[in-house]
Amino acid sequence: QVQLVESGGGLVQPGDSLRLSCVASGRIFSSYSMGWFRQPPGKEREFVAAIPWSGGSTYYADSVKGRFTISRDNAKNTVYLQMNSLKPEDTAIYHCAVRRDITHSYYDARDYTYWGQGTQVTVSS
Repeated sequence: QVQLVESGGGLVQPGDSLRLSCVASGRIFSSYSMGWFRQPPGKEREFVAAIPWSGGSTYYADSVKGRFTISRDNAKNTVYLQMNSLKPEDTAIYHCAVRRDITHSYYDARDYTYWGQGTQVTVSS
């Protein structure tokens, strides 16, 4: 069983930065791509960013491109999401996930098998 634990969320002001971390248990981590998704209050879950197991090409939602950076450290079983220039519309619960399926795409939640409980990010003045 894979467990994912996110941390790093909090309450910040517009323009601030946060770095989210997601630590995975088990040896599965380095073999699979990882993603970050978020669920804003009252809205559907949406894709944020993804990174292959090799840490090569990265993928971002248009809404965060240029502001967020996903990275991973396989030695630490950890994936990160550096979030800069935060906006109120970035307010959401952020979840990390393991992508085991390759049927759809990096952007599609259906490819992701294991999910963390999430960490709350609130951007407000």
